[in-house]
Amino acid sequence: MISQNAIDTLRKVEIGARGLFIDGAQTDAMKGAKLTVTSPIDGRPFASIADGNAVDVDRAVTSARKAFEKGSWSRAAPAFRKKVLTKLAELVEKHVDELAVLGVRDNGTEIGMAYKAEPLSAAGTIRYYAEAIDKIYGEIAPTADNVLGLIHKESLGVVGVIVPWNFPLMIGAWKIAPALAAGNCVVVKPPEIASLTLLLLAELASVAGLPAGVLNVVTGRGAVTGEALGLHMDVDAIAFTGSGPVGRRLLEYSARSNLKRVFLELGGKSPNIVFADAPDLKQAAVVSANGIFRNSGQVCVAGSRLLVQASVYDRFMDELLAATTRLKVGDPLNLTSDVGAVSSAEQLDKNLGFVERATAEGARLVSGGGRILAETGGSYMAPTIFENVTQEMQLAREEVFGPVLGVMRFKTEEEAVRLANSTVYGLASAVWTSNLSTAHRMVRAINAGVVHVNTYGGADITVPLGGVKQSGFGRDKSMHALDKYTDLKTAWISLG
Repeated sequence: MISQNAIDTLRKVEIGARGLFIDGAQTDAMKGAKLTVTSPIDGRPFASIADGNAVDVDRAVTSARKAFEKGSWSRAAPAFRKKVLTKLAELVEKHVDELAVLGVRDNGTEIGMAYKAEPLSAAGTIRYYAEAIDKIYGEIAPTADNVLGLIHKESLGVVGVIVPWNFPLMIGAWKIAPALAAGNCVVVKPPEIASLTLLLLAELASVAGLPAGVLNVVTGRGAVTGEALGLHMDVDAIAFTGSGPVGRRLLEYSARSNLKRVFLELGGKSPNIVFADAPDLKQAAVVSANGIFRNSGQVCVAGSRLLVQASVYDRFMDELLAATTRLKVGDPLNLTSDVGAVSSAEQLDKNLGFVERATAEGARLVSGGGRILAETGGSYMAPTIFENVTQEMQLAREEVFGPVLGVMRFKTEEEAVRLANSTVYGLASAVWTSNLSTAHRMVRAINAGVVHVNTYGGADITVPLGGVKQSGFGRDKSMHALDKYTDLKTAWISLG
């Protein structure tokens, strides 16, 4: 783990102006425009990034297509791609301290979480797909003796990757690594408020031996660069994590352009269900608090709807409030902070708007509810808990993406299932019970892509992540992610 001395040194490093990364090198945006990077830690600017436009996106896509057609990566032996990606994973680990602190300065995630969830996780993901790619085989079809049926797996071509600001490096790696491992060339559109680590990743990839044009990064505003990538006629697929409205626009862009494939991992309003026979109510409360309040609730799978069985409700709430009170919100580059900053002033305002609406609709505020540490200039919010939440309230229906928890009571298993599924989302969920039969029934009954049992979070790269309903489609992580970035080609050969 990184030391406080190392953190304090790295937080003072001058970043300066960062350009786009196209065709293996940094370059300015065509119009020379820049965006100021402001840290949510103290509200101060500390860097700038290029403000790309549609012309810059076209430059990146053209570079990627040229590299793909050249074949130095797409037609390279899987063993070669494995070697380069393994080297990239090693370089990410070598620069883990720099990447972790840079990311925290950009988006405010507490360093204890960011260190593991961002560079270390990204390195593990890259190594996982590096190791996997030379172990993927085609198929031979069962045919008559005079026919040979072969099923080849081929790379798609140019893949556009659009990632959010909460974990840009981790989520970026979930998409970039399998796309590259499968032989594709990639154009990444990072979030405008958290682009710096992905720019550094592209530079490290070049050092690792990735050919020029195989990985490109175009920074800028989503409404400009994201739209240009979605509409581009020479992009074969888009892999996106973010909000539902943007996901819908990407589907529209696909229909308006070349019918590119679009893989969406969207929002969630995940139920966290505590039964009376939970094996350890105190532990469940601690994990539940972390499951909504770590990274200031800016986690797509956050357990933002807490459902507690009535017979243990009061006892559990006492434990939950105690666990929440123990969480220290503060400077995310201080190792003693449990919770860091909200990603931006704009996001903080949005969170506070949800608090106002929940209060107006009759929910009872029992903890937090406001901005704190305003004297720092940063964006900090107290962990917030509402009771008496009903399914009709905005707080129960819409994703906050902030440290705001809505709590509901239930009496029976059937009621818990009904409440859990009463949402347009279906990303994640959790069940706390000592009864194996209850756990199995709930796993089958809850309409979500992930069901945790007696835990919340922690699933590693070996299992897929994705949702159902309006949480999107297309899985990140695991061997299944490779399916998004490969095509099947049939060879039907007459043997005479």
